[in-house]
Amino acid sequence: MSSEQRKIRVAVVFGGRSSEHEISCVTAGSVLSVVDHDRYEIVPVGITRTGNWVLTSGDPESLRIDAGTRALPSVSEDGVDLALPFDSAGQLMVVDPVKGPERLAGVDVVLPLLHGPFGEDGTIQGLFEMMGVRYAGAGVFSSSASMDKVFMKAMLRGNGIPTSDFVAITDRQWRTERKRVLDDVAELGATVFVKPARAGSSVGISKVEDSSDADAVVAAVEAAREHDPKVLVEAQVVGREVECGVLESEDGGTPDVSLPAEVHVADGFDFYDFEAKYLSTSSLTIPAELPEEATARLRALAAEVFEAMGCEGLARVDFFYTEDGDILVNELNTMPGFTPASAFPQMWAATGVDYAALVERMISTALRRAPGLR
Repeated sequence: MSSEQRKIRVAVVFGGRSSEHEISCVTAGSVLSVVDHDRYEIVPVGITRTGNWVLTSGDPESLRIDAGTRALPSVSEDGVDLALPFDSAGQLMVVDPVKGPERLAGVDVVLPLLHGPFGEDGTIQGLFEMMGVRYAGAGVFSSSASMDKVFMKAMLRGNGIPTSDFVAITDRQWRTERKRVLDDVAELGATVFVKPARAGSSVGISKVEDSSDADAVVAAVEAAREHDPKVLVEAQVVGREVECGVLESEDGGTPDVSLPAEVHVADGFDFYDFEAKYLSTSSLTIPAELPEEATARLRALAAEVFEAMGCEGLARVDFFYTEDGDILVNELNTMPGFTPASAFPQMWAATGVDYAALVERMISTALRRAPGLR
């Protein structure tokens, strides 16, 4: 690299105001440990739980789950405060308590390693578009529609893609039409899963064994409403949980899809909840042991879901594979976890794309995209 060439400046944004704050920090730590520092200058930007933007440490070790205590990392309020001016594309400003605002050099691309509301739901994507800075991952509408499981299911069904039966519960309906809502839930079948409509990492999910038990359903809905006033209740699907990773094509063609992984939930857990995902011995089989024809269908359907939802960059598509050989889409994640325990990097490693190459592809794909409205 000549003296006249500077490194590409990448803002790695993590933390955030959602219930997935800690997992976002772990994801950032994993990415920061493999990014090519010879090519990229990293600007580590943390968003605290209260929503403050701070210039923080980029040390991956400070962003790991403590192996002994299982303590999760978070963004400290002690970082240097940042401001986001709009008079020049991609600019950040350090707010020094003595000197006042000082402009940083412009950022070329952002890796928004944020999960859940205010990060994976189109909110921050809109901010980056107004700032005129490139960013990795899906755009505003795709992020928002994919984060909201109700709209995701509606869009997939509109494209002829099968999903499980469900009941959506808005805040108004829960307050004013509770009896009708509970009747609708009871019609889904004996066992249902109740979850926040716009959360991830299995936060706030409850399994209700008897959907006609109004008290149990009410308790599950209230638990989900602690994370989101909009709630989704899904009929149980008896089947194997299988996932595929998807990457935007490097040549503008059909999206690339990884080998599928099957989730094996650790003993002692009823389903794949937060602790089962990140703090247990739950495991993956990659590639999933499926008939060749089923694997081909899963991979083709993952690409179809990616395009139907208008995704860009990357995504993970979760499926149910039933004993009858049916395939139903469970969820779509436009910024899947990159923790060491996460399925997305493991699936791509098994497909021939290692962790470092995966991060490089995220950045290079984002750099090819024009800033502004997608």
